[in-house]
Amino acid sequence: MPKLSIILFSGTIDKFIPVGILSQTAASMNIPVRIFVTGWALNAFMKSGVEKAIRIDKNFEDMAPILMDGLKRMNAPSWYDMIKQAKQIGDVKVYACSLMAMALGINSKDQFDPIVDDIVGAASFLQEASDGQVIFI
Repeated sequence: MPKLSIILFSGTIDKFIPVGILSQTAASMNIPVRIFVTGWALNAFMKSGVEKAIRIDKNFEDMAPILMDGLKRMNAPSWYDMIKQAKQIGDVKVYACSLMAMALGINSKDQFDPIVDDIVGAASFLQEASDGQVIFI
């Protein structure tokens, strides 16, 4: 079965939520998922970074209260919990971008949240993603 590979660049919660939804849905459909975290999204995947990942894209910040209130009203899990659940039910891997990690002074996997499986380069990720769909968020 083809994989769903997601490249997550943005460091805003309005981008993290769809990654959680897509990962959880794909995992429940037995579709392997690979998430390549790069750019400013890396900050949210650092230890204690999840609690700090509350920014929303400036273009939509006026709608943030509507989104957050709606998710709370629905008792929806957080984007982080959705990815954790996806990893529990299916073949889901989260990779941190090695180049961006080095640029940000991150030199060890231990600096990342346990949800991160490994630090890999873009070539390794693209090779693993070559037999499926790639989405850039």
